[in-house]
This record gives sequence, structure tokens and C-alpha cells, in this order.
Amino acid sequence: MRLGFATLGCPGAPLDEVLSLAQGNKFTGLELRAAPDEFTHTCLTAAERRELRTRIEDAGLEIFAVSSYVKLCAVEDQPLEAHLELAGDLGARGVRVFPGDDPADDTGTAESPSAGEIRALDRVTTAPRDVPILLETHDSHSTARQVAAFCALLDADVPGHNVKAIWDSSHTWSHGETLAESFALLKPWVDVVQFKQADSQHDYRPVAIDAGDFPIQELLQTLDGTDYPLSLEWELKWHPELPSLAETLPAVHTWLSVP
Repeated sequence: MRLGFATLGCPGAPLDEVLSLAQGNKFTGLELRAAPDEFTHTCLTAAERRELRTRIEDAGLEIFAVSSYVKLCAVEDQPLEAHLELAGDLGARGVRVFPGDDPADDTGTAESPSAGEIRALDRVTTAPRDVPILLETHDSHSTARQVAAFCALLDADVPGHNVKAIWDSSHTWSHGETLAESFALLKPWVDVVQFKQADSQHDYRPVAIDAGDFPIQELLQTLDGTDYPLSLEWELKWHPELPSLAETLPAVHTWLSVP
């Protein structure tokens, strides 16, 4: 199992701390949050990028994604190319992007794409294709049904596109899809699988590993026989009441191994 975590779970932590957390808890991958207050951002110099990549590779870790806040469907200009360049320089699997469509628009149907989805098609068409764009099941497209429909639209309209999916399994689960249903829909495009603990009795809020009811064993059974990177998206940045990653990462191994 290629197990990683997102640096969203240790906001502002220096690289040394992140590497120590990963190595000390037998995690082999990272999703690097790209933001001005993190050690990963698009203003890094070429030398800084080389050093960051070297240190991560020397630690035996893989970068599952550079986690951008690019909104593929947004009206505003988005720094997609700058993040793709950063991910390429760091040797990442791709750049995480959000859909970010207007919530008033009907999304998820290949027959009648929204205005935002048409903007996304244009962005994908003109974007460099050497680094994958990893579209997360999030915000306007939180279901696998919606992301799969958009990816099918890309397959039809943008031959040779480089869009894959990050399956946030908690998002699709919280929107009423079973994990098996979501995986079946996303399987042609899924590249990274995210998971986290949540409490469905309280509006699916993120909670400590031992305090929620996300069906982790169902997820593992659904993915049985596959080799997708599995990444803990621990949202400490947005939910400071959560336990730290230092406390959470050891608990994840127990959570994954208990039937």
C-alpha cells in the first residue's frame, strides 16, 4: 500500500518536520499544499525547487500531488500553468485542482455542460500536457457521477487530454454514493484516492480517527487488487480542533488494519 498524507494536516510546518512525520510513521507519499505560507509555492526559484525535490526523493518519498487552489471552471484567470510547471520541477504525479463551478449551474451531464465546464474544457485544451491535472471530487463536483461525466466530456472533446481524478472518498460518500458506486464511475480516470475520518451523524464533520464512522474497510475492499496511492487528507488547517498529525498518523495504521 502506497500510503501518504497531505501537508494540509501540518499547516506551516517546515520540510524537516514533514519528512520526519512521514519517515517516522512509515508513510511513503505526500500531497504538498501549495500556498504562500508553505514551503511549496509557485514563487520558488529553480534552485529551491531542485533542493526540495532532492530532499524529498532522498527521504524515499513520492509526491502524490502538488495541491493547488486552482478552480478549473472559474470565471477568473487561474494560475494553472504555474502550478503544472512547479509539479513538473518537483517530479510530482500531478497538480490537484478543484472544479469551482457556479453552484447555481447544473453540472455533471455530458449532454449539457455548464458554462464553467466549457471554460474548463478551454483551459485543459491549452494547458501543457506533460504533467497531469488531477481533478478532485470537491465543491461543485463532489460526486463521482459529476466528475466522471466531466471526464467523459473531456475524452470526447479534448483528445489526448491529461486530466485524471483525485477521488476524495469521504466527499462522494457524504453525498450519498456508496464507495463501490463511486469507484466504478471514476475507475477510468482515478489516479489518487484520498480518505479521512468523518462523523455522518454531525453533517460529516472531520473528527479524530476513533470518533467517526467513515467505512474505511469498505474502501479497502473496494480497492482490493489495485495499487492507487492512498492519501490521508487531514484538514487541520481548516479544523484546528482535530488532533495533530503526530497523534493521527500512528492511529491510521491501526484504523486500516482493523476489520
